[in-house]
Amino acid sequence: MNHFEPYLTLLQKQLNELDRWRQTYGKTDATGSSNAREEEIREVLRQLTDKLKGNYPFHHPRYAGQMLKPPHPVAWLAYTLAMTVNPNNHALDGGPPTSALEKECINKLAGMIGYDTPFLGHLTSGGTIANLEALFVARELHPGKAVAATANAHYTHQRMCKLLNIPFIRIPVNPEGVPDLAFIRNQSSRIGTLVVTLGTTGTGTVEPLAGLLPLCREAGIRIHADAAYGGFFKLLEDELPSKPHWQLLNQCDSVVIDPHKHGLQPYGCGSVLYKDPAVGAFFKHDSPYTYFTSDELHLGEISLECSRAGASAAALWATLELLPLTAEGLGSILHSALTAARVFSKRIAEKPGFTLYMRPELDIVTWFRDPPDKSLSSLNTYNKELFQKGMDLNKEGFFLSLFTVPAEQFTTLFPGYSADEEKAVLLRSVFMKQEHEEWADTLAELIFSAAGL
Repeated sequence: MNHFEPYLTLLQKQLNELDRWRQTYGKTDATGSSNAREEEIREVLRQLTDKLKGNYPFHHPRYAGQMLKPPHPVAWLAYTLAMTVNPNNHALDGGPPTSALEKECINKLAGMIGYDTPFLGHLTSGGTIANLEALFVARELHPGKAVAATANAHYTHQRMCKLLNIPFIRIPVNPEGVPDLAFIRNQSSRIGTLVVTLGTTGTGTVEPLAGLLPLCREAGIRIHADAAYGGFFKLLEDELPSKPHWQLLNQCDSVVIDPHKHGLQPYGCGSVLYKDPAVGAFFKHDSPYTYFTSDELHLGEISLECSRAGASAAALWATLELLPLTAEGLGSILHSALTAARVFSKRIAEKPGFTLYMRPELDIVTWFRDPPDKSLSSLNTYNKELFQKGMDLNKEGFFLSLFTVPAEQFTTLFPGYSADEEKAVLLRSVFMKQEHEEWADTLAELIFSAAGL
């Protein structure tokens, strides 16, 4: 049986139901863009299918490279179904049902992090736009003051500060990724908002919110939590050494979480939540034609974005109906990811010829091959060669990613190495698929075999 056959049967049934709804408004002849030319469409899709085969196998546990995986079947089914209507969640005029579904999803996300009502929030087209909105609010609340983020924060923060004309302060970190609290204290009079990353995209590090929160409250600094990657791990806080930080997530002034990462959604689906709903005033604008069908809140009135796919809300709503925001629901998939990372890191740590760079906090493992001469140039060559060899093996191989750190940072942790290059090139494995739990050992063996060890 074709892998998608059961889902296609379900999809066809619901498409037929939507067609019956369309016909209640009266039949129309297919013209223009809706006039399907079946033979031409078939040929275009055949060409597209051939092109799509050029992707890496994001679906397979052999792939443990970047943060990529297909969405959950219920998500792409719901997205496809809603997209045939093509609702726009900017205003209730454009999609009353999907706007309601979006509000349901936001209520569930706010409940997950522990926000009390009232709060404010909405979905976005991705984490970059979600963080842009949060930094826009930061600028409006503290004009002229800087946004500060650590050297491990996502590059989007510095880039968006440039876009918004906000001063940006880069906070130094020690080799373990811990931010310099003395530096923050010394710069506190300049800082309006501090970005705390709960799950960095490089190593999955959870920054110490519990240590930063009192310092910021004392200095009158807002806290924005960038939990775009790690946010859904809040469901498993009891399994994490970083539990004290997750418990304080509801104390942050704003939070970004990306459902298109661990929320099993198609790109793009991000979200932003604000503890104080009064910040909605910063988005106030006039529109002569979009906000008149209802006195209810239109999502475009609290967003920098205008048109947004209602299909994203439908997909997330359907997923959360199937996999609720509990440890037993969506958390069960994240549990598999955690287990895979822990199993794989243990194998790496115990294998002669390999070294674990940093013990994983979430589901990202950073590691490297040990060269015999303990120089960065040899280390970089060894790791690049192993990275390429996995891909060259193709269907019998594996897919990793590379990760660079400054030479000084690496040699502080591993002082036996000579810094004859400016960067250390490491290997990085992201175990975000549920299937990785059963494959972590196999993947380790494939890597050891390719390395000849």
